[in-house]
Amino acid sequence: MSIVTVVGNPRAGSRTYEVAVQATQTLAARIGHEGPSEVVDLAALAPVLPAPEPSSEVAAALELVTQASVLVVASPTYKGTYTGLLKVFLDRIRGGALASTVALPLLVMGDARHALAVEVHFRPLLVELGATVPTPGLAVLEAELGDLETVLGRWADRVGPQVAAALREGASA
Repeated sequence: MSIVTVVGNPRAGSRTYEVAVQATQTLAARIGHEGPSEVVDLAALAPVLPAPEPSSEVAAALELVTQASVLVVASPTYKGTYTGLLKVFLDRIRGGALASTVALPLLVMGDARHALAVEVHFRPLLVELGATVPTPGLAVLEAELGDLETVLGRWADRVGPQVAAALREGASA
């Protein structure tokens, strides 16, 4: 089993990066994954991502993502949805390429009014790529960052069994 985190924040070292990595670690512990996980930080790929042909770095990131068993995809909320940088990256993945992947959308936001964006905008994008999205997405408010361990612990307790079940179903299919 491989777990990959994709961070769609254009700023390196962002809060979204920290939340995403911690969410992945928390979830991995709940589903019994003890191996390493990979992180695709799109801030590092931003200069080469829009090129007509994918660079070797982008191609490697795409392969990592399309081969993942579990994919945590995180973005800050921009204009009520995920970032354009994340969309550009995900647009390079052909429809159905994530058919064997369990994906979990995560948005970091400043205002609770954007909380539905994770379900209304983000989930459909991952489903279009073929991913199984067995749980509600996670909306993390900036005000919750000080208590992130508790927030992510509750989330992982709730979604861990669903992710484990989806992985079992995928393995038996």
